[in-house]
Amino acid sequence: MLKPVNCFFAALVFFAAPLSLSPGAPAKQGGQLQTSHVARGRVLPVVLDLENIQRTPERLVRGKYLVEGLMQCTICHSQMDFAHRPAQPVPGTRGGGRDHGRGNRPEGTRIVAPNITPDPEYGAGKWSDGDFVRALRQGIGHDGRTLFRLMPSEYFRSLSDEDLASVIVYVRSLAPVHVQQPKTEMPESLAKTLHSFPPVDHVPEPDKSDPISYGKYLVTAGHCVACHTPHEENGDLMSGMEFAGGQVFHGPYGPDGQTVAVASLNLTSDASGISYLDEAKFIEVIRTGRVSARALAPIMPWGYFRNLTDDDLKAIFAYLRTVNPVKHRVDNTEPPTYCRVCRRAHGFGDKN
Repeated sequence: MLKPVNCFFAALVFFAAPLSLSPGAPAKQGGQLQTSHVARGRVLPVVLDLENIQRTPERLVRGKYLVEGLMQCTICHSQMDFAHRPAQPVPGTRGGGRDHGRGNRPEGTRIVAPNITPDPEYGAGKWSDGDFVRALRQGIGHDGRTLFRLMPSEYFRSLSDEDLASVIVYVRSLAPVHVQQPKTEMPESLAKTLHSFPPVDHVPEPDKSDPISYGKYLVTAGHCVACHTPHEENGDLMSGMEFAGGQVFHGPYGPDGQTVAVASLNLTSDASGISYLDEAKFIEVIRTGRVSARALAPIMPWGYFRNLTDDDLKAIFAYLRTVNPVKHRVDNTEPPTYCRVCRRAHGFGDKN
C-alpha cells in the first residue's frame, strides 16, 4: 500500500498552542498522566503510563515489527535509497530524518521529517515518552507545535495502548544519528490549515479473532487509504474514492532512481482494482514486490509490508475485500492522461 510521500512525512510546523489538558482529559498525579476506564463495573488502569513506558524485550520486538513493517516510519525519517530493490534507508541514516523539500506544495514550503533517534543534540534524546505519545496520537510536536498533516497521526492514534508503547520503545532503541536537520517551513496560508487531534484516553487491543475487524485495524495503522485515495486541493481525501487509487507521487521512483510520476493503484474489488487477486496471490505480491512480471514502484513500501506475518496479510486482504468497489482504472505502464474522476493525470486516466 502506497503512502503519500507525504503520508510518510512527519515535520514540525507553526502556530500551535502548547499542549494543555482539556476539561475531559485525565489529571496529572505525581508527574505522570493517570487514566482509567470502566469495564463491567470495575475500574481498570490503562495499560500505558504515557510518561514512563516500561522497556521490555516483548515491546522491543513488537515495536520493531510495527515500525519496520506496518507503519514504515523509517521511510520518512531516513535518507532512502529508492534505486535499491526494495527501497531501504541509506546505512547510518535510519531514523535520522530527511528533508523532503517543497513537493507540490505552495512556494516557501519545506517539509522536513525530524531526527527521531536518541541523539541528545540533534535527535529526540531529550524528548519524553509523552512527547512521542502526543506526536503519534495528537499530531503535536515535542515543542507544542502542530505536526504537518502528512505525519499520519490521524491513523496512528488508532493504535492500541500496548502497540503504541511498543513503537516508542523500539524508536528509542535506534542507534543515535548525529545529524542536524533543518526546520520545516511553510507559508501562513498553509500553516493555518493544520490542526491537532484531541487526547485519546485508552485504545484496547484489537480483536484478532475477527479477520475483517483486525484487518481494518492494520490497514488504518498502515494508513493505506492516505496513499491509495486521491486528495482534494486542501489535502482532504476525495469522498467516494477511498482506496480507488490515483494519488500521484513525484520522486526518484524510476529505473536507477530517475525522477518520475507514479500513481497509487486501485485496491478495491472492482474489476478495475485488484479483483483478480486471491489471498495467496496478494501475499505473493507483497512478499516479492511484483504482480507476475510487473514490478511495483519503489514508493510502494512492499519492502516493509513483506515483514508482516501471513496471518496479518490475510487480515489486510480480508478487510480490503469489504471496502466499497470503485471503478477507476490506473496503470503506471501507460502514458499519463487526464482523468475526470480523480482530476489528475495518470495511466489510463482517459479511460475513466
